Amino acid sequence: MDRMAFETELRDQGYAELVDRRMAANAVNPEHAHEFDARLLVLEGAMTITSAGEERTYRAGETFAMTAGCRHTERGGAEGARYLAGRRHQAAG
Repeated sequence: MDRMAFETELRDQGYAELVDRRMAANAVNPEHAHEFDARLLVLEGAMTITSAGEERTYRAGETFAMTAGCRHTERGGAEGARYLAGRRHQAAG
């Protein structure tokens, strides 16, 4: 997926926040969860996400989504990763 299509989808799905991030080579973010829904588009390199005992590597052009509260770990690839992350906060209810 290209960046313009991804950004259009985010807006259509109610993702109001967009950040451009980098992850260092082989860096690991230990298990955690976010208070927001997240959608990511990998722009460069690769990123591996492990959740519910399953591991998947995403490369440039690939996207993934994660619901708020989903516990997971993140690992940058051998060359690191650059990605766009859309965040959608749930309305207080």
